[in-house]
Amino acid sequence: MKTISLNDHDAIPALGLGTWKSAEGDVYKAVKAAIEIGYRHIDCAAIYGNEAEIGHALQDVMAAGIVTREELWITSKLWNNAHQKEQVRPALEKTLRDLRLDYLDLYLMHWPVALAAGVAFPASSDDFLSLHEAPLPETWEGLEACVDLGLTKNIGVSNFSIGKIEALLQTARIRPVMNQVELHPYLQQKNLVEYCHSQGIQVTGYSPLGSNDRPERLKKADDPVLADHPTILEIAEKYGISWAQVLLTWAINRDTIVIPKSVNPERLRQNFEAAAIDLDADDMARIGELDLHFRFINGATWVSEEKGYTLATLWDE
Repeated sequence: MKTISLNDHDAIPALGLGTWKSAEGDVYKAVKAAIEIGYRHIDCAAIYGNEAEIGHALQDVMAAGIVTREELWITSKLWNNAHQKEQVRPALEKTLRDLRLDYLDLYLMHWPVALAAGVAFPASSDDFLSLHEAPLPETWEGLEACVDLGLTKNIGVSNFSIGKIEALLQTARIRPVMNQVELHPYLQQKNLVEYCHSQGIQVTGYSPLGSNDRPERLKKADDPVLADHPTILEIAEKYGISWAQVLLTWAINRDTIVIPKSVNPERLRQNFEAAAIDLDADDMARIGELDLHFRFINGATWVSEEKGYTLATLWDE
């Protein structure tokens, strides 16, 4: 498995298992099967609501001697309702209890958006905290404190623009090692990826296959579909692989990290095998021409003009 160095002592597997939308009962079996196949990178988040079940699977595979804790890379994320500096450590400690772990390898600030304590998703502007009420640098200080305490080895961000990273770097004592964002051929984010790499920040791509199982509220009838694109299908036929393997291989060949989700054992195996495939330069270039700057996860959930959140300010575009 290809790995990508984060710093002098840590390297993350380039392909991991995503767990967003993995249902109760399915995620235990998926994590266990993935680790048996050879996955060593599991991407989690408190808001996914399944960390306790993932923790059960991790405990069982380690107890069975299939893998040691040191061989695993476990990422989780701080949810938006715990952005006050004093809320960060308790949120991480709950994640560690649920995952049955002593430490994380990576803890990310999930969104550059703050919600009131106890609010999972906003129903009105009253559910938001403005970035004046919960400044991102103060949330970051809470994350840094978790590194100092040994609760996580590394910290990073998710859904951050170049501008937000630049602002964070002005005050950060510990630099972020990762930015996790939506990445696929229809949203290649070339400038963001290049900027992050220039700063020594690695990039993880979520929704690499187009997030066909995203919530219905996020779908529109005319959304483009990656699986149907002739270029993707032609390249898949050329290499004798699936369209999904083309997309995952493309991402890894860009030196980004990718976290496809599946609970199907055969699909898990196919996804894992994509890490060993190389596309030639011509095919990488052909896929590079497919960019539509289209977001399947457009961030509309986080719009509250009253509290200073718009799509323009979220993505800084």
